[in-house]
Amino acid sequence: MNFSSLQLRSNAVASPTLCSPRWQQRSSTPNFVVCSVKSPSSESLRFAESAAKDSLSRINSLSHVSGVLGCQWGDEGKGKLVDILAHHFDIVARCQGGANAGHTIYNSEGKKFALHLVPSGILNEGTLCVIGNGVVVHLPGLFEEIDGLESNGVSCKGRISVSDRAHLLFDFHQEVDGLREAELAKSFIGTTKRGIGPAYSSKVIRNGIRVCDLRHMDTFRQKLDHLFSDAASRFPSFNYEPQMLKNEVEKYKRFAERLEPFIADTVHIMNESIANNKKILVEGGQATMLDIDFGTYPFVTSSSPSAGGICTGLGIAPRVVGDLIGVVKAYTTRVGSGPFPTEILGQGGDLLRFAGQEFGTTTGRPRRCGWLDIVALKYCCQINGFSSLNLTKLDVLSDLPEIQLGVSYKHADGTPIKSFPADLRLLEQLKVEYEVLPGWKSDISSIRSYSDLPKAAQLYVERIEELVEVPIHYIGVGPGRDALIFK
Repeated sequence: MNFSSLQLRSNAVASPTLCSPRWQQRSSTPNFVVCSVKSPSSESLRFAESAAKDSLSRINSLSHVSGVLGCQWGDEGKGKLVDILAHHFDIVARCQGGANAGHTIYNSEGKKFALHLVPSGILNEGTLCVIGNGVVVHLPGLFEEIDGLESNGVSCKGRISVSDRAHLLFDFHQEVDGLREAELAKSFIGTTKRGIGPAYSSKVIRNGIRVCDLRHMDTFRQKLDHLFSDAASRFPSFNYEPQMLKNEVEKYKRFAERLEPFIADTVHIMNESIANNKKILVEGGQATMLDIDFGTYPFVTSSSPSAGGICTGLGIAPRVVGDLIGVVKAYTTRVGSGPFPTEILGQGGDLLRFAGQEFGTTTGRPRRCGWLDIVALKYCCQINGFSSLNLTKLDVLSDLPEIQLGVSYKHADGTPIKSFPADLRLLEQLKVEYEVLPGWKSDISSIRSYSDLPKAAQLYVERIEELVEVPIHYIGVGPGRDALIFK
């Protein structure tokens, strides 16, 4: 893949080049090359065996309650790491978000699964998957996922527990989501229109309907009527008729019967499991830069995908939470509206998007692409207290003549900005200082040992570690389950 024509956004300024050899003259015509994978040598196999032992040791050293959280604007590839780690944990739990979180994972045969509500540990037999109280649950979507898994030989019976305290997300929430976006016109948030915000709104204004309410269908109708009436009073184009309520109640009577075996007091399950020394892995949805408090508000999600959401979304104490792994792409992407300081505009962004197949798992929307933003990453590390990082999609940067890191922000007058700012106007006007590192002209997708990576790739990894002061223990070099380097 040839990215020689990548361009920075107009308000960015490059710092003096570091480690920059004179690059060979390259054609400006985009040229995507599919590299062949060579058979590993006996020496490489020995390295792989050694790496396997190191990886097992590293995974086994993780605390009994560990978490995997996103470090950017989502889509970092959290599901793959969760899927790999799940082999060594008894429980994998989702603590927040809803079907707007898309996690793509692969089984041992290379079959692709796109999950949205079911935790990514479902492919590992013996792992209990918990959907916590902080999640908003769209039952038609959940059953569709379960049916898809079952039809592909993945048993879900007795392996999924849905919190009785979780709030239900209805189809009308999705309709309201679209109506809200239409109202905002050019200032739209860029939501997935999966109804996440409206469902959390119902929860916060205290007229939401919880999973446990499905056990009381005698009052369910009245509660749902209140929700529909509220939406109709807010949006004139929301057509609420009596037949709509009747149809929805009948549908949810059937859903209630089907969901009953999955409903559980997950707060009790989690705390009893902790008391019994079970190993628990928490899977975050979205990422810290989309956090309702710490993200680029209002262009954020409606929950807390940072470390604090683990406790409120599962009902466990802060003192039991141990290792937190932050997942970060080797570059930066985001979906929807909002400031993006290191964005690459024009053809350069398009090239990176197609090379990394940056299209949403949930919506298929093209993602905006840019260089790795160290300021935002360091900010996320401070908020979450990550013990280590998982750097994903390093292979996508192969064949770049050079790679840039957005290492600091400055005001238009050159005054340094010390941290990631809350002010959106400032974010849109600031200037980014870049360090330029050498690229590597080789395919790394078949490499499984850190020492086998090109020196330039190692330099890139180690410079990120140095800047954010958090070790990178996991490096993704491809979409497959095995395409992971343990460092």
